[in-house]
Amino acid sequence: MAINAHPEFIEAEKKFYAAQNDEEKLKAMEEMLRYAPKHKGGQSMLLNLKLRYKKLREAIAIQKKKKKSSSGGKPLIKREGAARISIVGMTNSGKSTLLKELTGAKIEIADYEFTTKKIEQGILDYKGVKLQVIEIPAIIKDFYMKEKGPEFLSAVKDSDLVILIYGNEQERKLVFEELYKNDIELPIIYYKKFSDIDIEKVKDLIWNNLNLIYVYTKQPGKKPAYPPIALKKGSKIKDLAGNIHKDFLKKFKHAKIWGKSAKHEGMQAGLNHILENGDIVELHMN
Repeated sequence: MAINAHPEFIEAEKKFYAAQNDEEKLKAMEEMLRYAPKHKGGQSMLLNLKLRYKKLREAIAIQKKKKKSSSGGKPLIKREGAARISIVGMTNSGKSTLLKELTGAKIEIADYEFTTKKIEQGILDYKGVKLQVIEIPAIIKDFYMKEKGPEFLSAVKDSDLVILIYGNEQERKLVFEELYKNDIELPIIYYKKFSDIDIEKVKDLIWNNLNLIYVYTKQPGKKPAYPPIALKKGSKIKDLAGNIHKDFLKKFKHAKIWGKSAKHEGMQAGLNHILENGDIVELHMN
């Protein structure tokens, strides 16, 4: 106990030693920090108390993560489309506005803080390819310690790309550090709040940062089918054929290609031909 401690501090300290679990201890320590002596003689004790509080809070967070992962519970939101993009930022940063502009999702947009209480989502249609865009509730310091913080971060980790919205460098740094210390290492698009950027250019930027291409298929004598099929960059005709139906690989004869990967229009190609964005592929079977 510190010298010249307030009665409230002594009472909080009693609660700490009587606590039945870590959550009760943490709550008692918060009271101890509130009433701890701030004079020079108590600085060493206060520093030690802050360190113990931080370690206990981190230990509780780790236990919550382990419990969640071992419970086999369902994720907060199901993946949809060819890829997932997470919009993250601090409160009132413009996340909801960007989600609405990208997807047309009908969500609440307001000037007051912490409008978003749960994960919001919408579908971005990029040249026919469906991309899932989700908005994560406002990121704050030690976000993983907050209620549902680990679940929200798990949804981000299950993404293919992150859009980080920020108002100033301090906000950008805080949100980035929250992602980094939770082992989220994904491609990031930095988007400054109220940036005067054409939303169509933002959509192109999103697509160019995903490891995807889109390919059209067609039948002989007909126009290319819509929508196109999304594939990973570097995919070959055999990947496209297998994506359509497993029998296409067994019965494959050759393909005709129009587009960037073709040396000439209607070029004949085999299963190992590497496709490029916007190619048109006509599959021929035996």
